[in-house]
Amino acid sequence: MNPAELPLEVSVDDVSYLMGRPGVPVRLVDCREEDEWQICRIQGAELVPLSQFGELAPQRFQDTSQHVVIYCHHGMRSQRAALWLRQHGFHQAQSMRGGIDAWADLVEPEMARY
Repeated sequence: MNPAELPLEVSVDDVSYLMGRPGVPVRLVDCREEDEWQICRIQGAELVPLSQFGELAPQRFQDTSQHVVIYCHHGMRSQRAALWLRQHGFHQAQSMRGGIDAWADLVEPEMARY
């Protein structure tokens, strides 16, 4: 599949699978706010809050060929962030459908919830 053809959304199961594959670099970005990040997060993720995305992105995102998966609580904010990245040349930016709430349901049931 051509990177430009990647769907905007990716399932929690697919993200879990991609993260477990050695040699397949996936950058996991949490676009929730700091207080949400303190409650729970996916191991290996980095925080880039949507409220500061436009101002932080030029320093934090530079390799447009990188596969970036963004998540939030339920998947709405991460869609906005992924679209923003795509509009700026990151054609492999995707939003994790269902967010960290779906991750807690399907992958990490012991995770704190809110």
